[in-house]
Amino acid sequence: MATYREAKCKLCRREGAALYLKGERCYSSKCPFVQATGDKLPGSHKRRSSFAPGQHGQGRKKVSEYGLQLREKQKTKRIYGVQEGQFRQYYETADRMKGITGENMLSLLERRLDNVIYRMGIGASRAQARQLVNHAHFSVNGRTVNIPSYIVKAGDVIAVKENRKNTKYFEQIKTMKVGNMPKWLEFDPEKLEGKILALPVREDIDSQIAEHMIVELYSK
Repeated sequence: MATYREAKCKLCRREGAALYLKGERCYSSKCPFVQATGDKLPGSHKRRSSFAPGQHGQGRKKVSEYGLQLREKQKTKRIYGVQEGQFRQYYETADRMKGITGENMLSLLERRLDNVIYRMGIGASRAQARQLVNHAHFSVNGRTVNIPSYIVKAGDVIAVKENRKNTKYFEQIKTMKVGNMPKWLEFDPEKLEGKILALPVREDIDSQIAEHMIVELYSK
């Protein structure tokens, strides 16, 4: 999948679900996908923004089982911001691990460093978190890591590097209130430091993903 550089809201409409690609805006009434504008289509309970983009986005189409599986895969790739080659590797790695393949795959995606930075609240979106990692703002266990796909392990300590802590952006992070932190993570805003308490399991992951459909797609 090539890097998508157009309007992110179109991706939510294409997948028929909020993918939370634009940070805080996605959780507010300003989100085009869920906003209550009152601009309903005639004779429909759906709002214009809930349809897939394009001239024929409002048409009802019967989707095959393969089509549903493909859409679920595309949705998951877009949520985590990974391309097809990477995504396939996550599946193959998960398939070799003990346990349920789909759950293993989601756990690997959650353990990406860019996702961890996002989950800790340091990045407003996964895209912003990825950019922060690329710019080498963080260390893992004392060593600089600038690879967004780096997979963290239980016990790893992720911290903002000392020479970056006094920048305007991270000064703002120091004053933030820690929200709904996943139970497998902890983060201290004052120290700008977090820790991986445990590996994430399925009930820790709030993304609305039918991972079994992706496994079925790749298993064919």
